[in-house]
Formats: sequence, C-alpha cells, structure tokens
Amino acid sequence: MALDGLLLHQISAELKKELPCRINKIQNVSDVELLFTLRSTHTKRLLISLHSTYNRIHFTDASYTTLEIPTNFVMLLRKQLEGGFIRKIEQIGLDRILRMEIEARDELGDLHWHTLYVELMGKYANLILVDEKGMIHDALKRIPVFENSKRLIHPGAVYELPKQDESKQDPFHCDTSSLDEQKPLTAQLHGCSPLLARELQYRFRQHQSLASIMEEIQNSTTLYLHKKDDKTQFHCIPLTHLQIEPITYPLMQGMDVLFYEKEEKVRIKQQSGDLFKVIRRELNKDKNKLPKLLQSLDEAMDCDRYREYGDLLFAYQHQLKKQPEISLPSFERDEQVIIPIDMRFDIGRNANRYYQKYHKQRRAQSILQEQISLCREQIRYFEQLEEQLEMANVPDAMEIREELVRQGYLKAKKAGIRRRAKGKQIPHFTSLDIDGTAVYIGKNNLQNDYLTHTLARRDDLWFHAKGYHGAHVICACADPDEKLIRICAMLAAYYSKGRYSSSLPIDYCAVRQLKKVPGSKPGFVTMQSYRTIYIDPEEKTVQQILQNYQKKK
Repeated sequence: MALDGLLLHQISAELKKELPCRINKIQNVSDVELLFTLRSTHTKRLLISLHSTYNRIHFTDASYTTLEIPTNFVMLLRKQLEGGFIRKIEQIGLDRILRMEIEARDELGDLHWHTLYVELMGKYANLILVDEKGMIHDALKRIPVFENSKRLIHPGAVYELPKQDESKQDPFHCDTSSLDEQKPLTAQLHGCSPLLARELQYRFRQHQSLASIMEEIQNSTTLYLHKKDDKTQFHCIPLTHLQIEPITYPLMQGMDVLFYEKEEKVRIKQQSGDLFKVIRRELNKDKNKLPKLLQSLDEAMDCDRYREYGDLLFAYQHQLKKQPEISLPSFERDEQVIIPIDMRFDIGRNANRYYQKYHKQRRAQSILQEQISLCREQIRYFEQLEEQLEMANVPDAMEIREELVRQGYLKAKKAGIRRRAKGKQIPHFTSLDIDGTAVYIGKNNLQNDYLTHTLARRDDLWFHAKGYHGAHVICACADPDEKLIRICAMLAAYYSKGRYSSSLPIDYCAVRQLKKVPGSKPGFVTMQSYRTIYIDPEEKTVQQILQNYQKKK
C-alpha cells in the first residue's frame, strides 16, 4: 500500500514544525531518491522517494549511501536551491501533492522564489521545480506531449496541477449522514485510500462517527504497522478491521522502519545487481559439478577390478585366444570374471592397459576427494554470500563486490565507483555502545574477518549462530552479564540464515578459542571450546537495540 492523502496530511504537519529551515545539501541516494540536509534549530535529513511503489517523504535517521556522481536534476537543484530557505510547505487539498516554497539567492546575490512540487502518486510520482512565473525549470521524470497530451511536464512548460475530483467531500468538514451507503468511500472522500475506506466502514458499524475518526487522524503522530502473511499494512490510526495487534512507532521513525529495508534491496539491485547474477551463476555451476565428481569417485573406488583383470590376463595369457570377452575364474572369489578385450591389442597389452587404468583411478581417488571437498566448500561459500546479500545494505553489498573481485570471480569496475583511500581500508561494520561496552556486528565476510582477526582482543567474546551462515558478533568484554550475552546472541541470531527460527542455538566463546583455517575462504573459522545459548530472534527487539545503542558515524 502507498501513502494516501490523509496520511500525507499528518506527515506534512510534522514537516511544518521544522520551518523555516535552510537547505545545506542535496544528494542522490538513487536515481529516484533524494536526500535533503536541512538546518533549523538542529540538523534534519529529509528523504524524498519517487519510487513507483515506495514513494514517500519524511525525515529520516537511517544511514544512506549516496551516489558519488549526482544526476543532472540534482545538479540543477543544487544550483538553484542550496543555501536557500524552505519558508512554506502545504498540501494541495488532500491530494498526494506537497508544495514547498523556497527562497534562495542566485549567483549574483539576487533573491528568487522557487516552488518544488512533490507528487506522490504511485507510478506517476515526480519532483518538479517551478520558477516564480510558474514555468517548469525541470523535473525528475520528464513527461513529453506524446506520452500525455493533457499534462506536459517538461522544461519551459507551464506547470499545471493534476485535475481534482470536485465531487468528493473533505472528510474533515462532513459527517457520516452526508455519505451515500451505495457508493464506495474512495469515490466520496478526498484523501481516502481503499485500506482506510475499509477501516472507516468497519468503525461505522461499531457506531463510531466520521468526525471522531477524523479527529483521531488529525491528532495522531504515530504510525501503526499491522503485519499479516508477509505483508505490512499501515496508517496513522489503528486498523482495527484487520484484527491484528499493531506495532507502533513515532510517525517519522515508522516510515524509516517500514520502507528502509524494502527500498534498500531495490537500491542494491540498482547499484550492484550483477552480484546476484555472479553468485547464482557460480553456485549453480558448483551444484551441477558436485554430482559428476561423486560419480567419478564411485568409479575410481571400484579400481580393484582393473587390477584383477590385469592379473588374470597375465596369468592365463599363453592359454587364451583373443576375443571380445574372456571369462576366467577369479583368484579371490568363487566365480567367473568376464573381461572385455580391446581387439586392437594382444592379451599382454590389454593386461598392461588395465594396470594403467587401475593406477590412474587409484591416484584419482585422493584428487577427487579433495575436489569434492573444495566443491562443497565453494557451495557453502556462495550460499553464504547469497544470504549476506539478501540482508545487506548498500555499503555491505559494495564490500561483497570487493570480496568477489579479490577472489577473481568479478572484474573491478574502472569507473563510476568511489576511489578507496591509500593504505589498508577498514571495512564498514555496525558498532554499538551497550552501557559502556562495545559490541561489533560483521554482516559480510570482509567485516567478519576484520572484526574477528584484527579488531577483537583475545579475551573478547565471539558469537555466531550454530549450523547457519551469519554474522560474527564481537562483545569487547571478557565477563559480560546475562543481559549483554542475550543481546549479543539476539544480534547473532537475527543476522543469520536462521533469523526466522525459534530456540536458535548461538555458540559463543573467547576469541582466543578461534582458529582461521589456512587457505579457507574469508569468514570461516574453527572453535576449540565454546558454550551455547538458545534465542528466539525478534525483529522489533533488534530494531530497538540498534536504535538505542548504535553509534552515530
């Protein structure tokens, strides 16, 4: 579900509390996401997403990786708006459109007014910069006349608002009696989505008036999330018709929780979509290779029959006449042995060829066993990378790319990537300060290796989900209390493949008990001794831990 007009009404009310504010910086998070750094009494970051599914506007505290090379539209916004002041934000009726009036000076110091229209209408979501005369400077998504003859969005055109349905009523200024029971509420009320319409109908049946519901919406500063069947429905009032206990957040924080992880995956696919392709290609190749290796090993383990063929042929070679198949009594079993003969060679040469085949397959046994072990390790490695990429944010994904480049599975990009500083680069990792104790979370192999083998001290505790690929969690304390142990175990459980399991076993031990296997892939270690704790991973608990204890970078 996308935002509706009534939810946007409450978001705009929260935005207005920070006015006036100065625009310090404008950045690209992706091709359809912009991040404004604003300054009033304190610094705020405003995210505007024009994604077709996840379009929204809200203040954010989440960590975003911005594009090094901004788009042309962002370059224009920087030129026209950076250093200016947002003086006014208003919603157009109860439509999903916000108008931001911005006062800024040009290169000559002359004062100008600009209007930024934020249109959050699903696949038609757009951001449009308009000058003082109502002419369009530019738009994130240009719409030429051959695509839409009724509304031209192009530099130099006159900006026109989308047409509003005048037959609809303002829900803040009408009552239940004025509604037609035969018509859907979405066709009668401005800003009402199908989801909210179902909630209103349910509450009407509970004898609640429209005025009281609208008063509840207008006074709400909370976002209610209702999860069911892997789908999340949300609004600024409880959706009682769903009969599900909601998870509540402050409005702006709730928008972060709701959309950040979903859109992060979209962002990862945009910026590093080839990683999934490379990892799955290598994984499929190794999975197809393993049965062939196992079949070859079965054949090699049966090499003794070739030695027996050679022994029998040499023992009876002077009594034998060459023919396609020869039957001889076995020296080892009370049965006849049928030996295929290559008619191109005599009996002695056939015996020598069987001896050669015997020695070749005997040598192959150890080689094939080693290849099978390597193939299984490769499968585990790429399954681990696939799982890490599913949970990764953009910096984590970039480090997975770097790891694949180091391993030779991917070529380094020559352009379009951020240049790395000289010297050894420290991987990005999550750092928490829990009541004065540092806790570190590694979410990919480079981070895990750095935390476990470089950053951690010998007496620090190391946590990892037993039997699953997952994060290495380091607790920089030799003797933590039970609360801290359970927090670290919860983090290790959540950032693992077993995050949706219950009573998940988490192994933990001192770092000195760990040993890196020589020649193994990054992130693999063995333990000499350890203890185990059982944890039920809970997403809400983990989000609260990160919110309360994560260090700001």
